[in-house]
Amino acid sequence: MNWITNYVRPTINSLFSRREMPENLWTKCPECGTMLFHRELTENLQVCTNCNHHLPISPRERFAHLFDNGIYTEIAVPEPLADPLQFRDQKKYPDRLRGAQKATSEHEAMLVAEGEMLRTRVIVAAQDFGFMAGSMGMFVGNAIIAACERAVERKLPLVLFAAAGGARMQEGILSLMQMPRTTVAIEMLREAGLPYVVVLTHPTTGGVTASYAMLGDVQIAEPGALICFAGPRVIEQTIRETLPEGFQRAEYLLEHGMLDRVTPRRAMRDELVTILRMLTGQPPAVHGELPRPAPAAPIEAPPEATPAPEGGAR
Repeated sequence: MNWITNYVRPTINSLFSRREMPENLWTKCPECGTMLFHRELTENLQVCTNCNHHLPISPRERFAHLFDNGIYTEIAVPEPLADPLQFRDQKKYPDRLRGAQKATSEHEAMLVAEGEMLRTRVIVAAQDFGFMAGSMGMFVGNAIIAACERAVERKLPLVLFAAAGGARMQEGILSLMQMPRTTVAIEMLREAGLPYVVVLTHPTTGGVTASYAMLGDVQIAEPGALICFAGPRVIEQTIRETLPEGFQRAEYLLEHGMLDRVTPRRAMRDELVTILRMLTGQPPAVHGELPRPAPAAPIEAPPEATPAPEGGAR
């Protein structure tokens, strides 16, 4: 063993050896192709810093941004039958559910929570497109009903973030039955005089668009979101005509009166708070915590003047 063996050789090996880099450090924007560093993308709420393209975001990431200090209470959802139709295509339905649960670390395609946004108490339900394309099954129907019941019980507004490819085919007619079920649940909010605000994210399609996603008192969408019942490719193949540019995108629907607002993700929280407080008759929200003023010091009376003695010097 000598100096070359102990020092030179390890140094050269360290310089030329191949270093393993994690594969999830960078994300390519599907719109402009820019490589985005994962930490920078997370801080920007999964929005491309180059072209402002809104990438998918999970419900928990969304809740962490919406609720004050990221604090919320998750609302329990009744569990439906696991595989009511014994459905099987290339995989068994339970196997697909387990695969989606492993990939997303979530139990199902919708999460319901209660918390405060700028001290405005609210119920929020959000779909996870990463879980079997956010498809609407019996669990999603139960989640919306649970959200509506909690809102009526607490007399709170409900905000729903929709993101789905439509009904879940593995549950067949039971999936389609969630359309009238959720419509009746939303009618409970109407009868109770509670606001129901829907935020349509990319994409929102199929039976979801034909039911609870288009029943809001106020309809908001994220920029560039695809919102439709049948997709543009299916329509073009059916009518054999070229569709207008941007057809069925959020900006196109806003221009044609199907939406009330198109709001970027970073401004969504303030927008929702403003709308909810207006609809519930509350004063505008206060941004930030102002320090309490210090108590004023007591004012002391000035000392009384001592009269000058008679005959004294002037």
